Amino acid sequence: MPLTYYAKTLPLLIALSLVTLVSGCISSRQLVYFQGQPTAPDSVKLLDKFVPTVQPGDILTVRVSSLSPEATTFFNPPSATMQFDRMMTPITTSLPEITGYLVNPDGTLELPLLGKVAVGGLTTAQTADKIRELLKTYLKEPTVNIRNQNFRVSVMGEVARPSLFTIPNERITMLEALSLAGDITIYGRRDNVMLIREVDGKRTFTQIDLTRRDLFTSPYYYLHPNDVVYVSPGRARVAAADRTYQLLPIALSALSFLAIIFSRF
Repeated sequence: MPLTYYAKTLPLLIALSLVTLVSGCISSRQLVYFQGQPTAPDSVKLLDKFVPTVQPGDILTVRVSSLSPEATTFFNPPSATMQFDRMMTPITTSLPEITGYLVNPDGTLELPLLGKVAVGGLTTAQTADKIRELLKTYLKEPTVNIRNQNFRVSVMGEVARPSLFTIPNERITMLEALSLAGDITIYGRRDNVMLIREVDGKRTFTQIDLTRRDLFTSPYYYLHPNDVVYVSPGRARVAAADRTYQLLPIALSALSFLAIIFSRF
């Protein structure tokens, strides 16, 4: 076969390889968050901040202080005090040690001397106020600090650092959660982020488009305890995963082709 045939065929093989490489390329528009008119000023009304309430099954860390130090230690088991200090450190991605007071199925919390205290449906601030009033019988000018150890959110899928995050201040937005996870990778679909949430005994699945500004007025802007954020992979991720297998036959064919050409010289 004449050499000119191989010379004409080689560019075709190269072109096929390039087509394979660029297949699944991502449009820059798909990577831009909160798209709108680039020249027009815009504003979005702020949502009311989500305030979680104590629910059965929650684990509360209770720390008591007062002007009666010796009596105060009775209400602060060492494990609870250590756990409270640990929760005041920056957010970690590991599950905290399970210490504290478990909220019973009937919404009560059982504390030393105080017995069962109804806290279900209260915020942690309201719970602290209620316990402080009850402690005035035993302590001089008591103060109470409470943290809910169960406020955790999961971020999964096409993010840089998928993980389970403990939120000490009991308030986080979806954007903050994605930032903790290192943001969505270039392969993640910003127009198809799934939020999985438990509502009234049911698990709901909601698709959120981060390329639009609707999130800021959405009830899903603030995350709830045990929410799961899942970022779907795009076609480019599938293409990237398969690219090695796609290019291998072409590379072998090209090598064989070159070997045949050189063998004829």
